[in-house]
This record gives sequence, structure tokens and C-alpha cells, in this order.
Amino acid sequence: MKGTAGSPELGPVIVGVDGSDPAHRAALWAAAEAARRDSPLHIVHAADTDDRTRWVSAERVDRVSNAGRELLRDTAAAIEEHCPGLHITTELSRGAPVPSLHRTAGLHGTVVVGNRGLGGFEYLMLGSVGLKVAAGATTPVIVVRGLDDGAGTGVVLVAVRDEHDAECARYAAREAEIRKAALRLLHVWNVFEFTGTAVTMLDDIETLVGEQVHHLTAVANRIRDEFPALTVQADAEKSLTVAGTLVEASRHTDLLVMGGRRSPGYIGPTLGQATHSLLHHAHCPVQLIPRVSGHGNMS
Repeated sequence: MKGTAGSPELGPVIVGVDGSDPAHRAALWAAAEAARRDSPLHIVHAADTDDRTRWVSAERVDRVSNAGRELLRDTAAAIEEHCPGLHITTELSRGAPVPSLHRTAGLHGTVVVGNRGLGGFEYLMLGSVGLKVAAGATTPVIVVRGLDDGAGTGVVLVAVRDEHDAECARYAAREAEIRKAALRLLHVWNVFEFTGTAVTMLDDIETLVGEQVHHLTAVANRIRDEFPALTVQADAEKSLTVAGTLVEASRHTDLLVMGGRRSPGYIGPTLGQATHSLLHHAHCPVQLIPRVSGHGNMS
């Protein structure tokens, strides 16, 4: 998929399926995304049999593998009905879900997962696994949720904290471009994050507001320069909760794009608080663009 000169190229789409309804809806959504990008769709089912052959019978492994192949065939057939002509490939992975999806995404793929899954040996646990896929990804990840009303808004929303989110905003602009949608940049800031007392807050409020608007304006100007045909709206809002404001804003958008900032966890990388909240409560699909942790964590 070729875009504006210098803009990020949206790569192939990879979707994980496990037989659950959320995963099936995610697969259909991923197919529409691949069609918009004019890119192939790769459907992956992770049977997770490699490490279980020593204590699970060969017959059991065969049943699991056969069920996975049937699921892949059925999913591909359903997608072909909705998106005729789309180039579809399937893969039954013997490995665990998270590394299977990361491996398949390679350097440029976008991984799509549902917001919940079935769990168990035969199935891809897209509730917990989806979070692990997002936390450890080095390529974009989209968690599909909020499709119940099926109504499009014609808006792509991107959360902007500072200039380091310019690359994230460029991805959002490409998503808006292929949808023929408008792009809204939203900067949400919490005064108490920058000040120690209420007195200091009142004394420095104008300076703080100016700093926040400066960050947003810098990113918005870059996007307008690079995507002159795109309708771009930039808003800054003060709130007691960044996540709550973004969740509410997601009611009026087709896709929410944000930087997937990582916080160091006890057993590996975890998602920032706001990112985690959005993946659980947003009213639309959420796309995470990996961002180097050295730039700071999402509030």
C-alpha cells in the first residue's frame, strides 16, 4: 500500500483466530482493513502443540490440529463472502499464540486480535494473550472492540502527548487517508501530573496550558504539511483522568490510534495505565503504535 511520499506504509494484516465470536468479528474487521490497504490478509490459528507432545497423546494433538485447520478454512470462506477478491492466506502454528503472531507480523505487519477469546489448550486466549501481544509487539497491533452498533463516524482519533507521538499521528493520518475520513488529534492532560500543590497549579496555569498546546500544535502542523488533503482537527482537553477522556472520545470515532508505551513489569514489559484502560473500555477498535519506552510512559 503506497501512501503520501514519506508517510508510513501500512503493511500486511495478520489476524489471530480461536473460534470465539470476538475473534470472528476481528477477522472480518481485519479483512476490511486489508482491503482498504490493498494488502494481503494472513489468518493465524495457534494450536500451541509443540510443548505438549510429551504429555498429550498423538491422537489429541491430531484432533486439535484438525480442528484448527477447519477453523481456518471456515474463517477464510466467511471472509471471502464479505471481501471477494481479497488475497487470503492461512497458517496453523504449532507454537504458542504470542510468539506465533509476533513472528508472522515480521518487521512491517499489523497484528489484529479480538478483545476476548475462549482460552484453553485448543484455543487462542485473546483476552490475556491479546494484552501480551500488544505489550511485546514491535509492530502495530489493533484490538478490535466496540463494533456493536456498526455505525461509522468518518473520524480517526489519535492520542497525542508530545512531539514524540508525531510518528503515531502519521500512522493515524494514513488510516484516515485510506478511509477517506477526518483526523482528530486529541491531547489530554492532567494538571496534577505537572504540579505539586493547588497553589502552584493556579500560579502556573497559563504556562502549563501554553506548553500543552505547543506540543499538540507542533504535531498537528507536521501532519497538515505532510497530508495537505486531509481534514485535521486538533483539540487539547484538561481532565482528571486521561483514560476516561479518551474512552469517551472513542464513542465518536472509527479507530483510536495511540502510542503503545511500555512500562517495565516484574516479568517483562507491560502496557501503561491509560493504554490498558483503553484496550478494556474503548468504544471502537484501538491501534497501538510501538513507542520507545525511553520517551516516557503513557499516563
